[in-house]
Amino acid sequence: MCGIVGLFLKDPALEPQLGALLADMLVTMTDRGPDSAGLAIYGPPIPGLSKITVQSAQALADFPALEQRLAEVSGGSARVAVKSSHAVITVASDRLAATRDALKGLSSDLRVMGAGESVEIYKEVGLPKDVVQRFGIAGMSGTHGIGHTRMATESAVTTMGAHPFSTGADQCLVHNGSLSNHNNLRRSLARDGMVFETQNDSEVAAAYLTTAMARGRDLGAALAGALEDLDGFFTFVVGTKSGFGVLRDPIACKPAIMAETDRYVAFGSEYRALVGLPGIETARVWEPEPATVYFWDQRQAA
Repeated sequence: MCGIVGLFLKDPALEPQLGALLADMLVTMTDRGPDSAGLAIYGPPIPGLSKITVQSAQALADFPALEQRLAEVSGGSARVAVKSSHAVITVASDRLAATRDALKGLSSDLRVMGAGESVEIYKEVGLPKDVVQRFGIAGMSGTHGIGHTRMATESAVTTMGAHPFSTGADQCLVHNGSLSNHNNLRRSLARDGMVFETQNDSEVAAAYLTTAMARGRDLGAALAGALEDLDGFFTFVVGTKSGFGVLRDPIACKPAIMAETDRYVAFGSEYRALVGLPGIETARVWEPEPATVYFWDQRQAA
């Protein structure tokens, strides 16, 4: 049993409130998963710049000199913003891959949470209220975001085992459920070049979608393919640079509720996660259908 939330904004006037709204939604789901928690926040991209969110168990040792240590490989473009055990490294987009590769050799404690033009990912072991406070989530703005609070069943309670899982640029996934064919899929995806950080089945689902989109599918088509290729019980909420998707398996035994107004689309594992949203009393509220792809895109939201 885990708790999932998601919020996709149609109204730019709400963007300064994204972090605060998502934080409140996630904290409401605490009793569905007290082991660890995490959020992905998407903001408008800055032309020519990309971001890498990293985590370190030895932040006081790893972060102070990080900007200097990345100066050469980043062409002097690296800027580091530290938030507790995480840091967001902003670099020139044409130096993103080289900078990410260089991080592997700087410290064995550095772990990449996610990278891309828009996404920042923060996750840690602990209660949602502690995680959102630790990283100042309530003060963050953005266009859309997803969050997860975990009750571990498939793998260890660690930072890397927390959700969201990101396996591609500006892509991430949160999951409530359990996949039965993740080991076979992991081997297949690894042969295609995908690198896995954990034994978590949810990371396999994220990698499946990343691979499908790398082959030319949009998020909606990738989710549709998951219905054919993923076995088990699942509710997925997925983010991309401009998109937000929801999918439940054909049996749909994991709880899910959605709400839509002319200002936003929201997802929660339970309705109580949505009650604090503006205008929720007049929103269209529904339970997403089994085996049905729901997909929104910022480029089509206006």
